[in-house]
Amino acid sequence: MMLLSTLSMLGRTGDLHIYAHKEINLLIKPFLIYMGKHMSFRIKLFPLNPERQELLFENKSIRIFSFPLKHRIATNGFLFEEKESSRHIIREMIDLYQIPLKQIPEIKEGADFITPDGTIIRNNILTSPGNPPRRYAYCSDTAYAPEIVPYIKNVDLLYHEATFAESELIRAGETYHSTARQAAEIARAANARQLVIGHYSSRYNELGTLLKEAVAVFPNTELAAEGKVFEL
Repeated sequence: MMLLSTLSMLGRTGDLHIYAHKEINLLIKPFLIYMGKHMSFRIKLFPLNPERQELLFENKSIRIFSFPLKHRIATNGFLFEEKESSRHIIREMIDLYQIPLKQIPEIKEGADFITPDGTIIRNNILTSPGNPPRRYAYCSDTAYAPEIVPYIKNVDLLYHEATFAESELIRAGETYHSTARQAAEIARAANARQLVIGHYSSRYNELGTLLKEAVAVFPNTELAAEGKVFEL
């Protein structure tokens, strides 16, 4: 609530969209009743569905999905998926065929080019493929759940919790968390390109064991750490 108050004091005017489970109303609504008249922006609440995958947001560049995880309380993972980018027009082709600048956007979207004498120049001659779309999946608190694999298939980067080492497998099941090895098994089943593990139990002062267990199953694994950046 302090964050919302601070945003208002700083003069925010744009709507704030909050995606959370429906129970968030129990926290937000009393605040809005008390502070609503004094807020400088509107708050819009969007409930997450803990039972199935849903599209949360889409624009011309990206789609964001939520999907159910397996935990003691309703919990969701998120998939961030870029859309295919436009094709790259080859500069030499512009010069060769004297392509007008106004036609370049439609060629980048797949159109052929017709020369003044009626010759059709196919798009694949004029362009090269655009940048491949990138996909990132975030799986926070969750027990080992192979059923999430279809939601995250072929992601470039997967963040998956790895609370425990394999020696605490029973404890992981009891608390609806995952071991590092289980996180790696999910990454392998999903054919992810890279795995980042995190959400470590405080019992581990040294994280080498968790990393070793994950790497044994999925070699391209790294440890999450505050401030660490991973390039897609």
